[in-house]
Amino acid sequence: MTYSAAAGRRFPRKTHKSSRRLVGILCAAAAAAWVLAVALGLSVTVEGPPRVLSLSVHILAMVLAFGAILLVDWHGFLWLIGRRELAETIRLDGAAGPLIWSGTAVLLFTGAFLSPDLSNPLTVVKLAAVLVLMLNGIMLIPLMRRLVVMPPTTTFAALPIGQRIHMLLCLGISQLCWWAAIVIGFVNAEF
Repeated sequence: MTYSAAAGRRFPRKTHKSSRRLVGILCAAAAAAWVLAVALGLSVTVEGPPRVLSLSVHILAMVLAFGAILLVDWHGFLWLIGRRELAETIRLDGAAGPLIWSGTAVLLFTGAFLSPDLSNPLTVVKLAAVLVLMLNGIMLIPLMRRLVVMPPTTTFAALPIGQRIHMLLCLGISQLCWWAAIVIGFVNAEF
């Protein structure tokens, strides 16, 4: 989406059909990146200072991405209960998006150097949660494209029921996967 400050309006650049195509391509790319990171993690063992550096950058990327997610989700919740306008939430989402996706990419890359133990069921759950949260974020693209063309004062209650359900499901999946990955990561680090 583009935002035209001069006109004060947002204009969609893509049609519904091209949004579906984009979502498909991005989902395939995310899944391929995830498979590559897991395969790399299984084939490369990093020890000593490089491992400490990878872990440090991994944690910083988690703070960056998850912090931005929490802010966007909190702001979205405030819009949901009528405390913010849609336009504010869309602008915040647009500003936080690069932080979320760059943090997630760094998490994926550095995680490959932390030697995931696939014999540990918690690790498998964590890796699955990471894949699901990436795909979930991509699945929000068509919804955000529909929201961006709505009047800036549109309320959550004014959305069609399908869009409300889509939004709430994506929010729930996002929070569940992020918290699962974070908690499992810290549990695995301790034991």
